[in-house]
Amino acid sequence: MSRLVTLVTCQWTDLEFDDMCKKAKEMGYDGLEIACWGKHLDVKRAATDPAYVTYIKETLEKYGLQCKAIATHIIGQCVGDYNDPRLNNFAPAELADKPEEIRAWAVETMKYSAIAANKLGVKIITGFVGSPIWKYLYSFPQTTEEMVEDGFNTIVKLWEPILDVIKENGAVFALEVHPGEIAFDYYSTEKLLKKFEHRPEFGLNFDPSHLIWQGITPHLFLKDFINKVYHVHMKDAAVTLDGRSGLLGSHIDFGDLRRGWNFRSLGHGDVNFEEIIRVLNAYGYDGPLSVEWEDSGMERIYGATEAAAFVRKVDFAKSDIRFDDAIAN
Repeated sequence: MSRLVTLVTCQWTDLEFDDMCKKAKEMGYDGLEIACWGKHLDVKRAATDPAYVTYIKETLEKYGLQCKAIATHIIGQCVGDYNDPRLNNFAPAELADKPEEIRAWAVETMKYSAIAANKLGVKIITGFVGSPIWKYLYSFPQTTEEMVEDGFNTIVKLWEPILDVIKENGAVFALEVHPGEIAFDYYSTEKLLKKFEHRPEFGLNFDPSHLIWQGITPHLFLKDFINKVYHVHMKDAAVTLDGRSGLLGSHIDFGDLRRGWNFRSLGHGDVNFEEIIRVLNAYGYDGPLSVEWEDSGMERIYGATEAAAFVRKVDFAKSDIRFDDAIAN
């Protein structure tokens, strides 16, 4: 099939961009899904400074890398979340503990990301949208239907103007279905897509690692929502329930062996990637397979190098013949 194998740089933004590109090439990647924070991509600068865009393009070209998507996860989270002190870690330091200003910054920056994508020749913006109702998940104290509807409607109201700018710039937004988002599982995804009236600019970034530990079968989710899947993450997770651990994680940090599940480097978890490739082949997905490398128990250069090779091995092509054609009359 020879799909592009790219690396999400969200977990690598401590590296200078040139160093990131060099290491990605050495690890075996064809391109990057560039994070829009840290030392990688400043979308406001890219939207307004042609020389900066030239630098990004020339650095990618220098190492023979392509960019088909940019990642805006922590920016988009600040659009839909509100008055959460944890957002101080995502927004500029001068906006700390100013929820209205954080949201305004996030909305503006998401619009800049659309312009930046256009200037870079990128058509896909991956990310999160946040959720004003995630805190209501367990429904105690009781969560009313009206509260849930208000949460979904709030997300649509906040994101429609952003999607307008994304459309104007010839791109699409691909939401990564993920705990902490308004759409975090099968039915919440179904509901959100309906709320957006299946608007073409709003689709999905499929990531199986966030589904497997919830008990959702990733390739079935992929098959059912394939028409809205604009981008694919290759990421693994392992469920290790032992009679003491639980799926909610016990407020224990990732990587701790007491947790009931953990993200794992590709091929070291429970995701059935062969079934995912079969679905992608059946429906003609020819976009990138983007490795989001997260494994607190493994050195990252070793793990990400192994992950690139894993994707190339599992990404088999669809057959162009029926296996029994040779015996037909």
